[in-house]
Amino acid sequence: MTESVDTESFQQRLWEMFSVHFQASLSLPQLDRIRWHLFPEIRLPDRQQGLFTSDDLETVEIPDLMRVMDLQQEQLARSLGDGHRVIHGVAGSGKTLILGYRAEQLAKVCVKPILILCYNKTLATRLTQWMATKGIADKVHVRSFHSWCHSQLAAYNVDLKRGDEDTDAFMAEMVQAVIRSVERGQIPAAQYEAVLIDEGHDFRPEWLKLVVQMVDPRTNSLLVLYDDAQSIYEAGKLKNFSFKSVGIQAQGRTTILKVNYRNTQEILEFASQFAGECLKASDAEEDGVPRLAPVSAGRRGTTPVVVKLPTLKEEGTWIAERLKEEHDKGVPWSDMAILYRHYDPVCKTVRSELRLAGIPTSWKDDIRFGDHQDTVKLLPFHSSKGLEFPIVVIPGAGLLPRPEQAKEEDARLLYVAMTRATSQLLVTGAD
Repeated sequence: MTESVDTESFQQRLWEMFSVHFQASLSLPQLDRIRWHLFPEIRLPDRQQGLFTSDDLETVEIPDLMRVMDLQQEQLARSLGDGHRVIHGVAGSGKTLILGYRAEQLAKVCVKPILILCYNKTLATRLTQWMATKGIADKVHVRSFHSWCHSQLAAYNVDLKRGDEDTDAFMAEMVQAVIRSVERGQIPAAQYEAVLIDEGHDFRPEWLKLVVQMVDPRTNSLLVLYDDAQSIYEAGKLKNFSFKSVGIQAQGRTTILKVNYRNTQEILEFASQFAGECLKASDAEEDGVPRLAPVSAGRRGTTPVVVKLPTLKEEGTWIAERLKEEHDKGVPWSDMAILYRHYDPVCKTVRSELRLAGIPTSWKDDIRFGDHQDTVKLLPFHSSKGLEFPIVVIPGAGLLPRPEQAKEEDARLLYVAMTRATSQLLVTGAD
């Protein structure tokens, strides 16, 4: 009688044996190539079109370091159990990929829906597309936080009259209405099998406290992704914050990811010049929020290009010509993004020049992710969080504060925008 073998366990034991005996004699790329073959489920796609698998991955060349999960990430993705978990990770460390893998695993066994929350609406759109690609959109619900609050009020018939308040005041009142309704029992708690929070650094403490109540105590499954250096909203600027204070019990279940895989060493070093104090590492108590300095994975590439031109219009013309050159080389328009701090005059002017050049573009809420929208993406810095593109252009640098004059918010925004580039970073500015 043949003994049944657990293939996954066998693969893991084989890898552990291999790494112990041969790690001294094999280079890191060689070990990564072995893991690429042993664990096909951890392979990453060329672009952010899916999660961990793609129909054509078997036909492409064996990838470099960027496209294979680091051993720490692999073990983390495999070993995440129930309970509350917090992952502190620098930009480009693969936090969102781990979140996606976690959602896929939970969807196989869930009874109730799974909820993914983030702050950024554009990131929510991308994550929604991922879940649809994996065929689990019916089980995994993706929402921006405020969109989720609105849907809760609508689903449970909670009236919220909009007065003459500005948008920020209305959004704040909408959140408070949900909190009050949960306290009264009008909106039920424990609605979800699991809750996964991306961009946790942009959530206010009361938001986190609210969301924790949405987890079914039967599973108690909560995952929070956090990076203090990327906190670019007032909501995320917390002093003396502890996870315990909002009901997150993650002591002993916190993970730190310091290695940046997204950016080349040249892009990371360039972006770090503008980050100022945002990247100055600082420790915290286990239940607090540390500030992490990124460590490069060592992937080399081209030096970021900085171009000075007389006018913003000429910046737009130069950008259009450069993007056309890349497209003529075979780079899809969807691999390119233009990120800006101000719509008027920067994005407005550049967008006009791209139109004149016949370059297809998608702006902000019209953006869709997937193979059906081959356009250059135009996004404000804020909306680029959590995304990545092989080629990123940042126009209007002449209108941005100089590094020595930049406020902390400016530095964080510019760092976030620059670290969206995986291969090429182009910065233009008028004299």
